[in-house]
Amino acid sequence: MTSLGKWPARLGTVLAGVALTILVPVAAWATSDPIVADIAQRRRGGILGGIVWLCCLAVVIVVIGVVALVLMRRSRPPRS
Repeated sequence: MTSLGKWPARLGTVLAGVALTILVPVAAWATSDPIVADIAQRRRGGILGGIVWLCCLAVVIVVIGVVALVLMRRSRPPRS
């Protein structure tokens, strides 16, 4: 694989590392702070919460579909 073809994997690795570096301490802080936990419990439910969860689910399904398509196209033998 050429170095030009490796940049998406490297970029994805860096972005995942940065996201985990930021999100893990924030999640730990949010669970230990009683004020934040109280706000999170009050905000659950409602029609807007359901719409947000449906949007998140749709994004996850689209990402899985794109990854599956890319992997299937890479494993297919080249046309002659």
